[in-house]
Amino acid sequence: MQLLHKFLSRFFLSGCSDYNPLSVRRACRSKAQARQSFEKNNLPYAKGTAFISPVSAFKFAKKNGFPLAIKPNVGGFSRGAYFPIQSKTQLLKASFGVKKWWPVSIVEEYLLGKNYRVVMTKFGVMSVLRRYPPFVIGDGKNSISTLIDMENAIRVKMDLLPVTRLIPKNSAIKKYLKSQNMNLANVLNSGQKVYLHPKISLKLGSSIEVLDNNKISEKNLKDLKKILDFFNANILGIDVICKQGVEVDFDAQACIFLELNARPFLKMHDKPRYGKAENLSEFYDKLEEIEVSDNEKY
Repeated sequence: MQLLHKFLSRFFLSGCSDYNPLSVRRACRSKAQARQSFEKNNLPYAKGTAFISPVSAFKFAKKNGFPLAIKPNVGGFSRGAYFPIQSKTQLLKASFGVKKWWPVSIVEEYLLGKNYRVVMTKFGVMSVLRRYPPFVIGDGKNSISTLIDMENAIRVKMDLLPVTRLIPKNSAIKKYLKSQNMNLANVLNSGQKVYLHPKISLKLGSSIEVLDNNKISEKNLKDLKKILDFFNANILGIDVICKQGVEVDFDAQACIFLELNARPFLKMHDKPRYGKAENLSEFYDKLEEIEVSDNEKY
């Protein structure tokens, strides 16, 4: 178990925190487990189901329609995730493609909205991030390719690497642009915002914005604390999509809780593309004082 933990920590969980005991990590490791906890705490979540055979995914699509998302039941950093799935052809590809990451997969409803990571600790809200897929904003003069270069130069100047990565010009970016009837040579109108990929992934050049913790409504704070207490966790990275925002009560808007991260990647909080980096030393000091059991096992 220690060897497995070292392997996963090095190649898949590099830089992730380790402030929860093994019992907590195992209790909220899978997306199916997270969905059960959301249901038990009366929190909005994406309707979905776990599947091994793609047949089950197609049955779910027939009953609930599109758009959908497919993800590995266990995993993070958007690895192996496919969304938004809008057709049976895309569903078939995703149902098989996801299997290289984990044998059990999740198919669920997809909601387009504002994507947040709230890091909740037993000492209160540590940080609130809004996460963006890679995008550029036109200036009426430069091509998308040049706009990517300009954005990447800003990231280098801000010393955001390697946490916030450069936006690539790879096949995934080109393919998504093509789906919007665009390519790297297109010149965007001034102020025109174009997303280069739907996925929030550091590998694809996604970016983060640090938000004021006070933006979260009082009721939302209570709901987030309920999840932390439900697992008796020291810290959780809670991912949620809101149509309006975290300042509006979760149950008063279109909203879905996505997943829980018992080992949240905290380095990205130090390198935001937007907003001001926070001094989180007070939380780190308190977390370091907690005696954690079995943290070298998976």
